[in-house]
Amino acid sequence: MFALYALSRGKSRRTEAYNRMSATARIGECVPLLPLFPLDLVLFPGVALPLHIFEPRYKEMIGECLANQASFGVVRALEQGIAEIGCTALIVKVTKKYPDGRLDLVAEGRDRFEVLELNRERSFLRAEVMLIPDEPAAANKAETKRAVELHREILSLAGAAQDSPETGQPLLSFSLAGSLPLDLDFKQNLLAMRSEAQRMPALVTHLESILPALRRVARAREKAGGNGHLH
Repeated sequence: MFALYALSRGKSRRTEAYNRMSATARIGECVPLLPLFPLDLVLFPGVALPLHIFEPRYKEMIGECLANQASFGVVRALEQGIAEIGCTALIVKVTKKYPDGRLDLVAEGRDRFEVLELNRERSFLRAEVMLIPDEPAAANKAETKRAVELHREILSLAGAAQDSPETGQPLLSFSLAGSLPLDLDFKQNLLAMRSEAQRMPALVTHLESILPALRRVARAREKAGGNGHLH
C-alpha cells in the first residue's frame, strides 16, 4: 500500500546536534532527528509495548530518552529497510534495571509519523519525521459494534481474558487491532489509514477473514481434549 523507506538512502543533510522530540510537538509538524527503534512489529497509538533493551546502541538511545523525557520512534523492520510509517513511543515505566545496563521497560504508542529523511550520524538510526494527523471521520456504529464482537470472540477462542473496550473511545480500531497477533502487513496498512471511518471496516473484514480458521482450531483442540483416557 505504501513504499518502503530503504536504509540505503543517502546520508541526511542535517548535521546539527541531537535534537530530542519535544513533548509539545504538534500533529502535522516536522520533528528533526527522532531516534528510531526498528522492530519486527507494528506499534499503534495508545497500545503498550514491553521492551527488553540489551544492545549497546539502544541502551544509549533509551538512556537519552529517559534523561530528556523524550519519545523515540518505533518502525517496522523489513528485509531491505524500514516501513515509512511508524509510531512514536513514550517510556511510561522502567520495570527492571540490570547491573550490565540492560533494561526492561514499558512504552506506549503516541503519534503516527512519516519518515522523511534518515540520519546515520549516531550509533542508532534517527530520522526527520512528520507527525501524521487523523481525519475526524467517525466509524459507522454498526461496524464498530461488529469489530468489538469479533475481537471478543477471537480473544475467547484464544482463551485470553480482557476487558471489553468502550465503543466510544478515540482510535478504537488501534486498540482492538493492537491487542491481537494479526498479520503485520495488515497492521502496517491499518497504521497508514487516516481515519476511523477507513480503519474500522478494514478491521472488520480482516477479522471476519481469519475467524473461520480460528474456530476450526478451537474445535479441533476441544475434540482432542475430549479423547483422552484416564489411567
